[in-house]
Amino acid sequence: MFDYETPKEQKPTDWSGTMIGAMLLPVLFFFIYIGKAELGFTACIVLAMFLIAVRLRWKLRKHVWFWATIVLILALHVPLLFIVRWPETNVPTIVYSMPLATVEFLLMMGAISLAQKVFSMGSSPDEEDE
Repeated sequence: MFDYETPKEQKPTDWSGTMIGAMLLPVLFFFIYIGKAELGFTACIVLAMFLIAVRLRWKLRKHVWFWATIVLILALHVPLLFIVRWPETNVPTIVYSMPLATVEFLLMMGAISLAQKVFSMGSSPDEEDE
């Protein structure tokens, strides 16, 4: 009749989304300051997906190759942001930013997975889960 099970242990709150948002605010404010709010919004969406991909693979943070992969991919994207001529239309920024952000997320996850396969050939699978 009554369920007297012991309460399950709660996990601590994951504040990753809030921290990602707080990290992206200065980027958005910088682009607003220089008068390119649309570009800043696009950059924030793409960076958010980038940081979500990093967060999903956070268990690999102790490996140097993980950080080298992140820096390399990010270094390749910074010039792309300024070289590509982004459309100045009445179309909302999110319409053309989300497909780009989705591709960014998939590229980042693929690059980290590829680096993990290449650099973790000799290690045991138990080491990677730590």
